[in-house]
Amino acid sequence: MPMALPALDIDALPPSVPPRSRERFARLRLVREPQGELVRIHDGRNLRLRDIEASDVEGIKRCFKRLSPEDIRRRFLHSMSELPEPMAIRLCRIDPAFERAFVLEDESVIPGEIRGVGRIYVDESANSAEFSVVVEQAWTRLGLGALLMQHLVEECRKRGLHEIWGYVLLENRPMLHLCRDLGFVQRLAPDEPGTAQISLVL
Repeated sequence: MPMALPALDIDALPPSVPPRSRERFARLRLVREPQGELVRIHDGRNLRLRDIEASDVEGIKRCFKRLSPEDIRRRFLHSMSELPEPMAIRLCRIDPAFERAFVLEDESVIPGEIRGVGRIYVDESANSAEFSVVVEQAWTRLGLGALLMQHLVEECRKRGLHEIWGYVLLENRPMLHLCRDLGFVQRLAPDEPGTAQISLVL
């Protein structure tokens, strides 16, 4: 299990916070289908929630190009100007014994475009999993991040893991508040300035 870190009181930060994640998530409608779950958004748009596939490499690369520099830094914790081909392949060709990744696919365009990704990496020695989530800016504040996180938490519970955790930049207020809404605890990461470690005991 990750080492204990000093607690971080995010309520002490200025309160400019959008509606709670669970309130936005409640406005989504999920329809289970053979190809995954159809996510109906209140504004009329639809996405398909499904497992990532090896054939998603080009879609992942296109999704990366649509991310802002800020989104990239928040997802990878450092700046990247492009997603190298080997990394794109690695992100799509996962080992199901130690990983699970979900994508939100927009089927209203051809080819379908990936609008969000959530994944876990399992550390068997610690009986825990590290998570990451990213949603395109045009699709944020709809509850999609909360939807991905809840699926990742459910996956960790199915695997019998003790904890799910991840590193989040302190500037990434939406993710910090989303995870607080879902019951995560935030702690400072002393070796990573400007970063919090957030975790949920399952």
